[in-house]
Amino acid sequence: MIEVSEASHQIIADLLEARTGQHLTESRRWRVNSALAGIFRAHGISNVDQLVCLLAAPPGGPETPDLSQEVVEALLNNETYFFRDKPTFDQLPGEILPEIAHRRRDVRRLSIWSAGCSTGQEVYSLAMLFNEQAERWQGWTIDILGTDVSHRAINAARSGCYSQFEVQRGLGVTQMLRHFDETPRGWQVREDVRCKVRFHQHNILGPFPGRMPFDLVLCRNVLLYFDRQVRTQAFARLSSAVMPDGFLMLGAGETVVGQTDRFVPTARRASFFEPVGLPAALQKIA
Repeated sequence: MIEVSEASHQIIADLLEARTGQHLTESRRWRVNSALAGIFRAHGISNVDQLVCLLAAPPGGPETPDLSQEVVEALLNNETYFFRDKPTFDQLPGEILPEIAHRRRDVRRLSIWSAGCSTGQEVYSLAMLFNEQAERWQGWTIDILGTDVSHRAINAARSGCYSQFEVQRGLGVTQMLRHFDETPRGWQVREDVRCKVRFHQHNILGPFPGRMPFDLVLCRNVLLYFDRQVRTQAFARLSSAVMPDGFLMLGAGETVVGQTDRFVPTARRASFFEPVGLPAALQKIA
């Protein structure tokens, strides 16, 4: 007979997968209790079994209406920092963005989507790149969208306010002083950076509610948490979001090889991939 705690962990894993598509593998289950510690304290419980009982309680019980979402949010990995994986990120201003700029020189508009943007550091890093090359991009319309499945992470991203620890991760002193103002609440992203970005809560596996396709899509270290079947679905969504001559950027440890036939590696550029054929969004009007 299955132990109650094992069954409870499976219920939590199923909840995470149903809400986000993320697969809670055996190797990740060790962190469940620590990730949920804050929820345990808030509800006066001590383990996953009791938490599952609260989740299953009928309406009017002691649980809060948003408890299941609290659980999901707590289990998500929101690890990020400014200019993450710098050698890879440096390819953007050095090669990728200039190439896109050449292809869009007539319309002088560039759109970027950061999928799984967490608390916004990646999105603001992109905006800083454009500000630091202001002369090159003068007269251009730059639109940078960040999305994440986590409501809490998106709210943090929209605030654009970071702790001393967060702002020092990936940023030099010059960049901190140029792009942030120190306030009593923390380090606030300046308006000339914020005006280029917007944020929206969105599950990469769901229909996209906004304008698309994009010239560049960043989806770094998101697909790692999906099983093969869900990853295939995610690649299908991503392929419909990238312009035929655009780029997809994955994390340093991710690839499309053996994962999908919708993208191919970009020659001599680590972590960048190109779509194969027209995306679904354009096939309807081609």
